[in-house]
Amino acid sequence: MKKYTNKLIILFVILFYSAHTTSQDLKYKIIIDNLDVPWSFVFLPDNSILINERKGELIHFKNGRKTKIKNLPNIISKNQGGLLDIELHPNFKENKWIYISYTSSNDESQGMNTTILRFKIQNYTAINQEIIYKATPNSKRSIHFGSRMVFDKENYLFFSIGDRGNRDLNPQNINRDGGKIYRLHDDGRIPIDNPFVDEKNSKKAIFSYGHRNPQGMIYDEEKDEIWIHEHGPRGGDEINIIKSGGNYGWPLASYGINYIGTKFTNETSILGMIDPIHYWIPSIAPSGMVIVKNSNYQSLNGSILIGSLKFQYLHQCVIKNGKIIKENKLFKEIGRVRSIEFDNDKNIYIGVENLGIIKLIE
Repeated sequence: MKKYTNKLIILFVILFYSAHTTSQDLKYKIIIDNLDVPWSFVFLPDNSILINERKGELIHFKNGRKTKIKNLPNIISKNQGGLLDIELHPNFKENKWIYISYTSSNDESQGMNTTILRFKIQNYTAINQEIIYKATPNSKRSIHFGSRMVFDKENYLFFSIGDRGNRDLNPQNINRDGGKIYRLHDDGRIPIDNPFVDEKNSKKAIFSYGHRNPQGMIYDEEKDEIWIHEHGPRGGDEINIIKSGGNYGWPLASYGINYIGTKFTNETSILGMIDPIHYWIPSIAPSGMVIVKNSNYQSLNGSILIGSLKFQYLHQCVIKNGKIIKENKLFKEIGRVRSIEFDNDKNIYIGVENLGIIKLIE
């Protein structure tokens, strides 16, 4: 009996190890379990965590305890919509501002659109709420909200709004929200050097346009660059480096096709529009994005990590001289990787749908 018991123990160890490692000897540890869609999360100065569940719950996690934040705005959780990204102000220790993106109506009209809000938390309650931006008009379509946010070193807030499923009307029209990257001051004011502030009837917050549905965004402080990735249709997911006033082509140029297999454009590159630095065929359905700068992760340091919703793995892009020279698939079939974040020591954490938040260990 003891002989068979030992064999079972060895088999269990082998199965556990194979499920929690990759070929590069990366391991993971589950930090928070029982989460549905952890669309985003952020570490507070005390290393407790604020987690956005897409269904509309903002959760504070500390010492193994989950506490829901009260008094959130009216959030419409439908299909791809809900409580989406979360970011702290760069000077959070002093001013306590927290920023979220979510879907709402915010008026009497039907439908919804992406909204950016800042607020503070006191006694697990959201207070001092200020709407920074509300995309208009509302749409009954419940897809392509974009919603990733980052701050740069000058405390400008950049955020994405997807084309809202209306590719023929929104992305190429700077008079309409949708299919854009935006830039604002931290309090919602329009920067005077935004590229379209002098254009009549334009949306003054627009920084770039011609995007489909960006759900990954990073700021590389060393190069002072904003990088994004965005969903293509059937094929044609892209990585782009954002330039002020740039037109990124959607839907006039794309490596993708319609979901039914037909073409909507014959162009992959158009003069005067900015080409992606990388694209995927087939689509990996990217979500979440970080650039690793931590020598404790030898196999990942200097790489970009991206979640794959479609194929359910963590995607590594090895960078050299601003170009992607190699790609690796990590933690295959772990689940739909939705979000990626660092703690205050630059350790890597991953939000996986229907699993929770895990910590990478190397």
